[in-house]
Amino acid sequence: MSSSYLGEHMPSLGSLQVKLAADAEKHIAPHELEGHQHYIYTEPEFDDPNFDPDVVILDDDSPYPEVRSAVANTDDPDMPVNTLRAWTIGILWSVILPGLNQFLFFRYPAITVTGITAQLLSYPLGRLWAYALPPVKIFGVSLNPGPFTVKEHVLITIMANVGYTTAYATDIIAVQRVFYNQVFGFGYQWMIVMSTQLIGFSIGGIARRFLVSPPSMIWPTNLVTCALFNTLHSQQYAGIGNRGGISREWFFLYAFLGSFFWFFFPGYIFQALSYFNWVCWIAPNNVVVNQLFGYYSGLGMSLVTFDWSQIAYIGSPLATPWWAAANVAVGFVFFFWVVSPIIYYTNTWYSQYMPMSTRTSYDNMGKVYNVTRILTPDATLDIDKYKAYSPLFLSTTFAMSYGLSFASITATIMHTIIYFRKQIWIQSRRSLSEQADIHARLMSRYPQVPEWWYSTIFVSMFIFGVVSIEVWNTQMPVWALVLAMVISFVYTIPVGMIQAITNQQIALNVVTELIIGYALPGKPIAMMLFKTWGYVSTSQALQFTSDFKLGHYMKIPPRAMFFCQIVGAAIAGTVQLGVQTWMFAHIPDMCQPDQPNRFVCPSTEVFGTASIVWGVIGPQRQFSEGQIYYGLVYFFLIGTACPLAAYLVGLRWPNSFLRYVNFPVIFNGTSWIPPASAVNYVPWTIAGFIFNYVIRRRHFSWWTKYNYILSAGLDCGVAISIIFIYFCLQFPRNGKVGADTIQAWWGNTVSTNTADYGHKGSGTALSAVPPGSTFGPATW
Repeated sequence: MSSSYLGEHMPSLGSLQVKLAADAEKHIAPHELEGHQHYIYTEPEFDDPNFDPDVVILDDDSPYPEVRSAVANTDDPDMPVNTLRAWTIGILWSVILPGLNQFLFFRYPAITVTGITAQLLSYPLGRLWAYALPPVKIFGVSLNPGPFTVKEHVLITIMANVGYTTAYATDIIAVQRVFYNQVFGFGYQWMIVMSTQLIGFSIGGIARRFLVSPPSMIWPTNLVTCALFNTLHSQQYAGIGNRGGISREWFFLYAFLGSFFWFFFPGYIFQALSYFNWVCWIAPNNVVVNQLFGYYSGLGMSLVTFDWSQIAYIGSPLATPWWAAANVAVGFVFFFWVVSPIIYYTNTWYSQYMPMSTRTSYDNMGKVYNVTRILTPDATLDIDKYKAYSPLFLSTTFAMSYGLSFASITATIMHTIIYFRKQIWIQSRRSLSEQADIHARLMSRYPQVPEWWYSTIFVSMFIFGVVSIEVWNTQMPVWALVLAMVISFVYTIPVGMIQAITNQQIALNVVTELIIGYALPGKPIAMMLFKTWGYVSTSQALQFTSDFKLGHYMKIPPRAMFFCQIVGAAIAGTVQLGVQTWMFAHIPDMCQPDQPNRFVCPSTEVFGTASIVWGVIGPQRQFSEGQIYYGLVYFFLIGTACPLAAYLVGLRWPNSFLRYVNFPVIFNGTSWIPPASAVNYVPWTIAGFIFNYVIRRRHFSWWTKYNYILSAGLDCGVAISIIFIYFCLQFPRNGKVGADTIQAWWGNTVSTNTADYGHKGSGTALSAVPPGSTFGPATW
């Protein structure tokens, strides 16, 4: 088996070496490291906070230490990848993971079995296949091509990754059923899901020149996956260093086993360790204490949790660069620990009549908003009924999240213009073969995917979208679909650049809701569809692009990547629809607050609330001048001004900490709230500080060898433990296993017997509304 390093069989090597030599004359760093190897670096062509000019690197490796520690700088082009074995196991995961996660998606707390689980379990499956099946051919296809390879493993994992998360469009279908009593046929549902998923794929393929090939687009989450691949397959490469100690294979095993067994405590035996609102235990009925220190409906000043699934709910803190995590932490502390309490305790927006942090909407009696009281029979707004019922109110943190979303929209545009205009212009004039990065040069040997393949997918899925909105009564015109596509195209590259560098994705859901809310007021179904095509197409494009980068790092032929992603996404969407249809037909009281098996549909509730705010009532009745939440509109100006101010200050002090301030990340980092809460942010920040600042600075060799492996081991252990606990201890007997024993003991009830949890998990308001009374404006 041959390995190709820089320059082997590379026709463009001569011109590349000339360029490197010329750069070296300007940027040479005359350092010598262990083994007396000569190192150089070249400055990035834009201000990149991940680039460390004090770190010296090999001229045939990545200029980023995170990438060198997790990704091999070699390739074997003869290694089997597009095999029957890979496709069989990959399709198996394309059925199992989407079906399982769709089943669990409607449960609270939501459980997501990630692609890393498939990555872990595919390894013994592939090895077993190689050991047990004979090396024969069927119709010219080898049944057993030999040892299970790392490239086959990557292909399988990518098929699992593209569909393990619930398709956003399935929430449209659930909201139509639960909130608006609409049940369209399976043909409508399937075309909506396929269109939203695969249009994103085509956009991601077109944008890959900007988001995959440049070495500065590191996509930090993929580094955890790459480190696990190389550990499982015992890949050796320079970037992992020469630190002694146990091997990464054994370290992963210990981390996996420790995570698996430990989760039994916060996940089943002592569940208060998960929502560790320990201050609330001292004063369980003190509303202010519970609002400040609580985790269910409070601000989370209790600081800690012992549940890795809570810490990693918004993404592994070990995979996020510390400077990016610090930006998220600054945004959380300022807006949710400083601004939100001021708003709440001054009763701005009548906040005190609602819990401080929830995921639902309220009427002027402090009850959950009943949208059916303001709808016509065809699910549009009835103005007279609306004026007779109530305006819509939001909890303080929910309203704050909308304001921050407004700021992130304009901050993303301004930040991209200021910092990435040169990068975008440079990449628009480059092709893949002209990149100086070792991984791009190794990938240039493989045939690329023609642009017309992606264009064909786009046109086909666009037709699916047109058919679905025209044949069924969706209230959405075709011009709105075209506008949604324009928004998706415009935002994919700048949002993708920020995510590739910071590991934080800027959410576009609010910008799409705002546009369609003004363009088609009072039409919630059209709003949800527009939001999905405008927002989710970008989100899916970035998911597919992230997988492109994973294949880029692991040297997977691009055409094999293309087909495995298409097939995986199509299978996953179909399976998810089938499971959802079965659940609504066979599970009683589905999506009701008191559903006995906790299938209360938290995400559907948030999506349904958004459909009321933006689709039924509309932004003109929520955010226009004279309305309750008009003040949030000023966040658009704040988002525009902040990046510009930081840039101007940075010109005066170019080497200050301000070069690490990223306002799109500050404004958007808390976009998971709701349904996330402080329990997911505060411990996440602490863990990120410990590993990606303290340990990385003081024990860099340990961090290089073990950091990403630790993250992978913790993720895998929790995922497998969740499955085991749920199906062995919680699902049987309708959740009644241990109902009078372990489920009833103090450690499993203390966190919920608080004002933080409230009645049925709804939290507690500071000021109760007297029976028969209302709050808020007299007219609306």
